[in-house]
Amino acid sequence: MKRNCFFFYIVLLAGALQAAVPAGYYSTLAGKSGQALKNAIHDLAIQRTVHSYGSLWTYFPQTDRMPDDPTQVWDMYSDYTYYFNSRLGYSTSGMNKEHSVPKSWWGGYTESQGYIAYTDLNHLYPSDAEANGAKLHYPLGEVSRVDFDNGCTRTGSPKAGQGGGSSMVFEPDDRYKGDFARTYMYMASAYQDYQWKYTWMMGNGSWLTLNQWSIDLLLRWAREDPVSDKEKDRNDAVYRCQNNRNPFIDFPDLMEYIWGNRSGEVFTGGSDVIDGEPELISPVQDADIYMGEVALGKSLSITVYVKGHNLTNNLSVTIYRDDAPLFKSAVSSIDRSTACSNQGYPLTITYTPTALGDHKARLLISDGGLTGSYGMSLSASCRAVPNLRTVTALPAKEVTESGYVACWQPTGDEVDYFVVNRIIYDRQGHVVDSESFTTDDGAETTYHFTDRNPQHSHTYTVQAYRLGYLSPESNVITVDYSGLTGVEADRPLALLPCEGGVLVQCSEPLYDVVVYTPTGQVVLRLDVVHGDDIIALPPGIYIVTTCHSRQAYKVAVPF
Repeated sequence: MKRNCFFFYIVLLAGALQAAVPAGYYSTLAGKSGQALKNAIHDLAIQRTVHSYGSLWTYFPQTDRMPDDPTQVWDMYSDYTYYFNSRLGYSTSGMNKEHSVPKSWWGGYTESQGYIAYTDLNHLYPSDAEANGAKLHYPLGEVSRVDFDNGCTRTGSPKAGQGGGSSMVFEPDDRYKGDFARTYMYMASAYQDYQWKYTWMMGNGSWLTLNQWSIDLLLRWAREDPVSDKEKDRNDAVYRCQNNRNPFIDFPDLMEYIWGNRSGEVFTGGSDVIDGEPELISPVQDADIYMGEVALGKSLSITVYVKGHNLTNNLSVTIYRDDAPLFKSAVSSIDRSTACSNQGYPLTITYTPTALGDHKARLLISDGGLTGSYGMSLSASCRAVPNLRTVTALPAKEVTESGYVACWQPTGDEVDYFVVNRIIYDRQGHVVDSESFTTDDGAETTYHFTDRNPQHSHTYTVQAYRLGYLSPESNVITVDYSGLTGVEADRPLALLPCEGGVLVQCSEPLYDVVVYTPTGQVVLRLDVVHGDDIIALPPGIYIVTTCHSRQAYKVAVPF
């Protein structure tokens, strides 16, 4: 079956280069066992270049292309044929950027945690949109009763002993079960310090992170589906893109030392002889560092971990060629001892465009006793400031006791993704929870919630996001105790941030006003508010309710 067959493809030079594991890259793992070994994997994995979420489609042509046709997408979620489309920034109609470990499990893109995992190519894959919509945020597992099957992705009720309490699981094709297993092992190590909201597979409170049923499943899948050339090639490509690797691909038996039949034994892999000539471990020669898009008038920064061994003196950092004045390195010299440490040196590079367009430069790392120098390409794009119109939220569909599908009508604006803001109330009208969720991309028009409590009512609004800008919040949709939707405020209220609090705008007095924190803690109660009143509040984000409205209002008091 063919879809979206038209394309313009540019072969990226970096994608044709080899990125073998440098000697010494895994030296911090050698000689460790158990929890110390897993901690060392975590410390190594998080030392990577963090790209913007919007830039990821520019990397998929390097990480997820078919070996016999580099213009074709290698999709592990379907057997349909897709091609990279350069006119759409290499994105492909009918496909999503899929978090193989669902982002909702840790809360998605949040300031406190999550952005690094949110953009980690080690678990992000291009996916057929229909399959992505079917798998939702279900855990891995083996299906006993099939609800969806496209020949590659299956979802349905789990076999006995699987699912971790979830009523549905996602089962990949046998060809890719080992791929997903090693991906989950990487995520359970790289982000072991996260607080997991959904604990079907990942748990809190144990250094193992994975629950026992999921350990048994992942070990079995990884043993039955050994590391393939596809995984090895992708691991090399990810290393070129973000300067870290999945060690469970490079050392297939590493999983046994942490969760399997060699648990407690000392791991000896990675003990390469690193005495000798000075060498730069990361970033790799000819790495292609695309920083992403930014709106005119704003800046964009990334961190590149510079790490080497046997350096004899300090490293020099230079940015030159083409649009070099738009790219700035935080330092021009890196201390040799810092660069040779286990952590390496976090080099910050900032892009500050002065005009619209695509810009490029060259990053050069030299000296340190290195033979020659190491060069990497830098590129970024400056776009016009978006003028985002208000999205129209639509009544929820498929409302059941356990879930519903939030819906909206997009405006036609170019959008990176949508933000769905949800507030949950108990029967007394008190705020139970307030959260925001993001879609995988700007093509989606629904978000499936599977954690509804029929004793609670929900409201949701939708916003479009583009280049750091959010559209105004949409109209409010309510999913009530009875499942009715589309109920909105009887007496509208507007709250405008101002110095020292919020300015109230309403056409008539509103009574029983309650101000909450986003976590549901009551900050202030007022008997009545009038138009042009100011509610004094310290800087922060608040939720405000009144007895006249089933809509809650979110407001941010500026610092």
